[in-house]
Amino acid sequence: MNLYFLVEGKTERKLYPKWIEYLIPSLKRIDAPNDADKNCYYLISGGGYPGLLDNHLLNSTQDINNVGTYDYFIIVLDSDEVTINEKVEEVENRINEENITIGNCQLKIIVQNRCIETWLLGNRNVFPRRPTTPELIEYIKFYNVFTKDPEYMLRPAQFQETIAIFHSEYLRLMLAEKNIRYTKKYPKDTIKPYYIDGLKNRLIQTSDHLFTLKNFFDFCENINQTIVS
Repeated sequence: MNLYFLVEGKTERKLYPKWIEYLIPSLKRIDAPNDADKNCYYLISGGGYPGLLDNHLLNSTQDINNVGTYDYFIIVLDSDEVTINEKVEEVENRINEENITIGNCQLKIIVQNRCIETWLLGNRNVFPRRPTTPELIEYIKFYNVFTKDPEYMLRPAQFQETIAIFHSEYLRLMLAEKNIRYTKKYPKDTIKPYYIDGLKNRLIQTSDHLFTLKNFFDFCENINQTIVS
């Protein structure tokens, strides 16, 4: 079983290898696409959007076709300001427009709705019960991610940036209350097993929340079961 990951940005480049190591421990990371042998994965960042589609999509599919031993091509990107279905359609349309084929390799599109920080907001173990930062207190009043699904959170009317940036700022402030300094370049504790377990527990506690995160975890579980069986 060999997997090729094309992820969106800097945070994913740091986070996904650690998550995969924990979620699919039988997979070995390789440094170059043509090193794929048995139970390997290759991961490359698209350097953000739209560069992922404009520059890296075609190159990645060429890698896959040249090597010929990949079972899955996983594209990971944010939904940002559009719906999950619209983002999936955008990727599929680009593949069709450029007449891209990947042989017997299966395509899996993982949409982070709205962004990776949205998923990370789902860990109830790091949610401050008595927040002290005035800005965070206002954010929680606007939308309490402990009780509500983070994937449905938009942004306050007075917040001038995108929904994804609001989610990132919410996460930064939330983790700071636990003395965790989160940045996109250095995601810190969010790459650790305890944080992943906290997200898994959230999915058990609120099974109708974080649909796209569950989709990713289920995919990893299926791959892991296939390898070990």
